[in-house]
Amino acid sequence: MQIYPIETGNFRLDGGAMFSIVPKVIWQKTNPADSNNLIDIAARSLLIEEGDRLILIDTGLGDKQSDKFFGYYYRWGDFTLDKSLAKHGFHRDDITDVFMTHLHFDHCGGSIQWNSDRTAFEPAFKNATFWTDENHWNWAIKPNVREKPSFLRENLLPMEESGQLKFVSRGKKMFLENSELGFDILFADGHTEKQMIPHVKYKGKTLVFTADLVPTVGHIPVAYCTSYDTRPLLTMEEKTSFMNTAVEKGYYLFLEHDAHNEICTLQNSEKGVRLNEIFSFDELFK
Repeated sequence: MQIYPIETGNFRLDGGAMFSIVPKVIWQKTNPADSNNLIDIAARSLLIEEGDRLILIDTGLGDKQSDKFFGYYYRWGDFTLDKSLAKHGFHRDDITDVFMTHLHFDHCGGSIQWNSDRTAFEPAFKNATFWTDENHWNWAIKPNVREKPSFLRENLLPMEESGQLKFVSRGKKMFLENSELGFDILFADGHTEKQMIPHVKYKGKTLVFTADLVPTVGHIPVAYCTSYDTRPLLTMEEKTSFMNTAVEKGYYLFLEHDAHNEICTLQNSEKGVRLNEIFSFDELFK
């Protein structure tokens, strides 16, 4: 097995929205804001090569939305999914499986693209199976008012219409069809219904793709939740359990949304679980 970090493109979000009730004077110590109160956000994916399988976890925002849409999210930097794949010798047509932690646009928008004449949408990975959770899928295609802006029909319906969509089994280890690859999934319902948090064993370590359960190192304290969480009290329960397990078992947290820190570990402190060490992917797995 080989694993590669894939940078799909950075953007910015309102710091207050990302930290909810936490005062700016506190959260800006770890996530400094610009003059518009925006903080740096990554859309970092994980690519797993195992035998003849090439599995991509999350796909970022994509580039099919309008200029008006992207005007709200202030994309910055030079990262793209295609350039990141090419850096490791791959093309999007090589991807066999796309695993989506959840279906908010910044996690699955890159799964769908315009066709060649921009008359319809089509899968951006023509040879891949798209994996999601069935309960989450039903939640996303009939969204509540609060999450409706995050569940975009143009990101979802083309997956189903293509025949490339499949559902994982909840509550047990997921094994992709015809593959020896398997990884554990933690299901978390605080951010959205049935968010999936993959746990991948790699080179003697457990790497956890934390998605929106722990978006950045600034979100490690249990009460530091985003305003996008639909059930923040449940998020805190889930984070407490996850953080304690992460310390006990020595997990390495792969941070999808932290534009400046790729991986971290945790430790116990007098104030609860806190940041221990920060690593780049290359230095940890060189």
